[in-house]
Amino acid sequence: MNDTPGWASPGSAPSDGQDAGVPRPTEPADESGPASKWSKEQPPPGQWSPPTAHGANRPPAPPPAPGWGGGQPNSNWGRPPAAKPGVIPLRPLGVGEILDGAVSTLRAHWRTVLGVTITVSVISQICNILVERYLLPDPPEVDPDATPSEALRQSVDSLQSSLLAMGPSLIITLIATLFTTALLTVVISRSVLGRPVTLSDAWQEARPRLPQLLGLTVLLPAMSAAIMTVAILPGLLLGTAAGIALSVILGLVACVVILWLMIRFVLASPALMLERQGVIASLRRSAKLVQGAWWRTFGIVALTLLLTLLVAMIIAVPFSLIAFAVDGSAFSDLFSGNNPDFGWPFLIITGIGSVIASSITYPISAGVTVLLYIDQRIRREALDLELARAAGVPGYGSGRPGDSSARS
Repeated sequence: MNDTPGWASPGSAPSDGQDAGVPRPTEPADESGPASKWSKEQPPPGQWSPPTAHGANRPPAPPPAPGWGGGQPNSNWGRPPAAKPGVIPLRPLGVGEILDGAVSTLRAHWRTVLGVTITVSVISQICNILVERYLLPDPPEVDPDATPSEALRQSVDSLQSSLLAMGPSLIITLIATLFTTALLTVVISRSVLGRPVTLSDAWQEARPRLPQLLGLTVLLPAMSAAIMTVAILPGLLLGTAAGIALSVILGLVACVVILWLMIRFVLASPALMLERQGVIASLRRSAKLVQGAWWRTFGIVALTLLLTLLVAMIIAVPFSLIAFAVDGSAFSDLFSGNNPDFGWPFLIITGIGSVIASSITYPISAGVTVLLYIDQRIRREALDLELARAAGVPGYGSGRPGDSSARS
């Protein structure tokens, strides 16, 4: 990839109120302007035909390619049929094409993709197992015969223990997401152009952007936690039944606000990686790309999340059953009401299942996010023309993969 934002010239983003730098038919100037070269005598409407060579009649221009909205007049004239140098056709994409593009990337570059996801998943699972086995305290015992005040105290202790246990796991997950997002974004951007990419290539391109991506990865959960804290804290400070009810209501409102913000900023990571923007600039970029398409973006993200959860469950459930069968003490503790003491067999078997599930779901999730970003730029900024030129598709200019204006 070059030093310019994404696949276009620096600062090129109509979503930011700037010119896209994409070739466009020249518009006629105002009659009073000095640049007008249009003839004052024009043929009657509906009788204009393309210029002919040596008097020979040329066939009429073909209709717009499917998927370009041929029913909208004057919107896509002059565009050739959509090229497909890589995993997606270079035109506005449907939901199925976005999902298919993510899966096609996994198939086309499986060595690189699995090299990234398996390596990151294995390291993160080993860290999770070691933290859970040696660093986390044992969960507090729950007395079923406790008085109401003791039961409340036990519930608070259990909640604190659960939050403490989630902390290291959340940090490990954030780091794993950081590396997979960075590397897979490079792989997917190359696959759109039909170019090969190795793990070394992906790392060399992604490494300079890791500090900014880390800031973005930390900022979004911190923003969500701050919003939720502000919403529920007043009710908790009251300590009454009315205060608890207020916390529940404001907590639900906070969930809606967080969901709206997360969808609005869902394209920030590919904008940061592919356009080489800063953290705040990438958030603004994502907000402007999603503007007017929030519900569509939400639907695609929700569908992807549902599919990845189903795939993860299909893989994880058999491994969990095998782990319980192998580790008999954990199985007996689970049904006796005691806190199960998970041994090494259980942790290792479930860890293997998590690695396999992550190796499949990470590329799909990252692929959908990057392709959704590309789709929005195609719809708003005609990025498909720049992509076709960068891929060296005939008829889209003189750019070649080695040129500074066409590298990606």
